[in-house]
Amino acid sequence: MAKTSPGEFIRQVRAEIGKVVWPTRQETTQTAIMVLIMTIILAVFFLGVDAFFNMVVKGLLSFAQ
Repeated sequence: MAKTSPGEFIRQVRAEIGKVVWPTRQETTQTAIMVLIMTIILAVFFLGVDAFFNMVVKGLLSFAQ
């Protein structure tokens, strides 16, 4: 593999950055809101799962006494 000079590397990086399609402000906002909503939904779900297993374990431990 041939080595690339620093100048050529920078030119290639600039060319690749020019090809990037950046999201609009609206797309970024919508994506952030969806991530927040999904995070809240998953947090509530795992809270329920944790509470259920907590109840099961406490119930099983009460039989051991």
